[in-house]
Amino acid sequence: MFPRLLAALFAILLSAPVSAEPAMWVVRSDGATAHLFGTVHALKPGTSWQTPKFKQAFAESSELWLEIVDQDAQTLRPVVLQLGTDPAHPLSSKLTPAELAQVDAAAAEAGLGSETALEPMRPWLAALTLEVLPLLKAGYDPREGVDTVLKAEAQAQGKPVHAFETAAQQMHFFADLPPKTELDLLRSTLEEIAQGPAKVSAMVDAWEAGDAAGIEREMLDLQQEKYREVYAVLIVERNRAWAKAISGMLQRGRGTIFIAVGAGHLVGPDSLPKALEQYGLHAVRE
Repeated sequence: MFPRLLAALFAILLSAPVSAEPAMWVVRSDGATAHLFGTVHALKPGTSWQTPKFKQAFAESSELWLEIVDQDAQTLRPVVLQLGTDPAHPLSSKLTPAELAQVDAAAAEAGLGSETALEPMRPWLAALTLEVLPLLKAGYDPREGVDTVLKAEAQAQGKPVHAFETAAQQMHFFADLPPKTELDLLRSTLEEIAQGPAKVSAMVDAWEAGDAAGIEREMLDLQQEKYREVYAVLIVERNRAWAKAISGMLQRGRGTIFIAVGAGHLVGPDSLPKALEQYGLHAVRE
């Protein structure tokens, strides 16, 4: 639903070790075909999600497109420090007392001890950190994420792997937010954390069932209704850019391609399938 960058640091959608059948769409134009697959960026080991329908679509595809592919931690570290930290303006100085109390509680839950560990961070990086750490502690592994698995399988099969965005570009999505919108990102994260494990379970259930309405409700509704600026940058604008790129691929007759992006990008009124319609392309559920 959000950028693949920092999959180990943001909005990781999870799965328990049971069979799943995630949603998938297909778009055809002038002999070219694109399969659109909704992903989650981290899973518990043992999750079964590669259905026969998925395997057939992936096997017939000659190339794979992901949100990003350049995720080397050593390369990204200096960029994260540059864009995500601001020691001269501590996080606590940007929060109300009530918000600071929420962050302190979330930091304790994440195993950071207190909000002090987040003080050098800008709000966007604090939000990603607070979102992911409890999930990693619970055993959800980015190495088991759909994107990571697909990339490895494509490379093993000699299929080219491409990306819509770079890691640095994704970090700029956050770092370039206006100050109020950046704080809204942190606020929305705190609201989701406050909902506890039930929220995660609901997201998991929707993804496993391929329930488009459930995915939209659990992954997008909060930002759609309350944090529109965050939603516009992280969902709407990116879907439009991807739709333009996919339209160009199909017009150039790229054969059959497999596109795997966060499940939240494929549902709702501003989804990638909806964005494709402006190019005369109609995505159909497979």
